[in-house]
Amino acid sequence: MSTASGFPTSDRTAENGPRLWGVVGATGTGKSAFALDLVEALRARGRDAEIVGADAMQLYRGMDIGTAKLPERDRRGIPHHLLDVLEVTEDAAVAWYQSAAREIIDGLHERGADAVLVGGSGLYVSAVLFDFRFPPRDQALRQALERELDQLGPQKLYERLRSADPAAAARIDPRNTRRIVRALEVLAQGDTTHGGALPAAQVLWYPRTHLLGLHRDRAELVNALDERVERMWEDGILDEVEELRRAGLEEGPTASRAIGYAQALAQLRGEIGREEAISQTQALTRRYARRQVSWFRRYGGVTWMDGATAAQSLAGSVA
Repeated sequence: MSTASGFPTSDRTAENGPRLWGVVGATGTGKSAFALDLVEALRARGRDAEIVGADAMQLYRGMDIGTAKLPERDRRGIPHHLLDVLEVTEDAAVAWYQSAAREIIDGLHERGADAVLVGGSGLYVSAVLFDFRFPPRDQALRQALERELDQLGPQKLYERLRSADPAAAARIDPRNTRRIVRALEVLAQGDTTHGGALPAAQVLWYPRTHLLGLHRDRAELVNALDERVERMWEDGILDEVEELRRAGLEEGPTASRAIGYAQALAQLRGEIGREEAISQTQALTRRYARRQVSWFRRYGGVTWMDGATAAQSLAGSVA
C-alpha cells in the first residue's frame, strides 16, 4: 500500500490519520498561494489543516518585501506558523528550526489536523521531512575556528575544507563563512562529512507524508523572478532595510546576507547604485532557484505539478 506521493504506509488506518503535506519547489513557482488552496481543499473534505513555514528568511520579523512573505490580510484566515519568530540579530539555525517545526506539527496532529509544510529552503524542508540528524556542536572549537577566520580570512579556511572534504566544500558558497566554520567544526569532531546535505536514504520522519512539488517553465520562471526583484525596489525594500538597520540588521549573522537585503544594504551604504543592486539580486535569485530545483528533484515520490495550473489538480491530490 502507498500514499498518493508513493511512500509506503502500514495500513488503511494509518492513511486515514492526520497527514503531513510537503509543498516544495523553487522560489516563484506559487507555493504560498497553492498551500492556501490545499488547506481549503482539505477543509472542504472535512480535514482541518494549518500551514508551517519552511523559509529561513521568513522567520525574521520585518523581512517582508524581500522574502515575498504573504501579508496577514492575504492568508485567508488560515493560521501560519514559524513566520516572524526571530529578530534580525539572531541566527537562524536549521537544528533549532527542525525541533520547532516538528513540535508544531506534532501539536497539529494531536488535534487531528493536517500540517502543510511549505517553503523553498531545501535544508530546512529536508530536516523536517526526513530522518535528518545533526552533528553535535563544540563551542570552544567553533570559537577557535572563528579566531582563525579573523586571522587568516575565509579563503584559507575554505581551502582547508576543500582539501579535507571536497563534497562538502562544493555545496558551500566560499563567501559563507558561517557554513565554512560549521563544516570544519563537524570534521574536527571526527564526523566524515558536513551534515548540511540531503541524506542518501530518504527515510521519512512521519509515515503519513505526501509531497507535492510545483515547477514552471524555465524561461517563464526567470522572467517572473527578474520582475519580482524589480517590484521589490518599487515596493520599498530600501525603506524596509533602513528600518531593519535600526533593529541591528547589519550585525545579524544570517539575515544580513539574505539575497536582496545584502544588496539593499550595499546601496544604502553607497557602495553600489540602484541598478547594480537590482542586477546582483536578480542574478543571485536565479542561481538560488536553480539550486532549489536541483535539491528538490532529488526527492523521491513527489507529485509534480505546473505552478500555473496546480490548483486545478488538487481534487486528486487530497482524496
